[in-house]
Amino acid sequence: MAAAAAEVVGASASLLALDPQLQREFQDKVLRVRSGRRTKHEKLTPGVIYLGHIPRGLFESQIQEYFSQFGTVTRLRLSRSKKTGDSKGYGFVEFESDEVAKIVADTMNNYLFCERLLKCEYMPPEKVHENLFRGSKKTFRKPSHPAVKRYNKKRTPQEKTRMTKRLLKNEKQLRKRLAEKGIDYDFPGFAAQMSQKKKNVSDSNLNISVNSQDPTPVCTPTALERRKLQPAEDDEDEITIRLPPTSVKSTARKTKKTTELQKKIHPKKRK
Repeated sequence: MAAAAAEVVGASASLLALDPQLQREFQDKVLRVRSGRRTKHEKLTPGVIYLGHIPRGLFESQIQEYFSQFGTVTRLRLSRSKKTGDSKGYGFVEFESDEVAKIVADTMNNYLFCERLLKCEYMPPEKVHENLFRGSKKTFRKPSHPAVKRYNKKRTPQEKTRMTKRLLKNEKQLRKRLAEKGIDYDFPGFAAQMSQKKKNVSDSNLNISVNSQDPTPVCTPTALERRKLQPAEDDEDEITIRLPPTSVKSTARKTKKTTELQKKIHPKKRK
């Protein structure tokens, strides 16, 4: 306190009054004003407000800049999702003075802000948790999702082979443990998937067809054997048009009707 008083006295002594005769009185006034400000500053109690319905795109820097027009903002915490890092829409702001915090709560409550009604409430000191602003000074970093990156990683053929061996080994050990405990349980597992995959690959290789527009295949012994096993196909460029066969019965009926009509028109003369 003595050092602070000496500092105030030194600062007041550097100021000069307009009337030299009133210099002593002027210095006393400056000393009283500055010491009063210092005691008032030391007695300030911080106040915390709750912010709700925070619009999208409003983050720590914007909130700090906006509410600094009311007074000094000492601490600020915007609640964020640990999974995505996005804002949850609410936060807490601590002002240097609780009087300023109460004024902000009364002024900004139900204030239309970016097409949203901003909720602003003053929090009494007994309701403020001691860890409310824990980590508020740290710079926010978006979560990197290492598990997702590891799962979506593009693996080389060697890594895929090692992973397949590891899965099959773990599955074999699991079956062995179940058998030792007397549990009769059968499940397809990774081994069945691998055998089914190999079967599908072999079937797709056998079903390869050779067309006239495809490039000329290499005449290896394997390719020749495969072509022998395939059934002979017709030339795809050949077009065959089949007309419906003439109905014999319909022709006979038409001939019969024509002869009957001629008999009616030209009846035979009796001799």
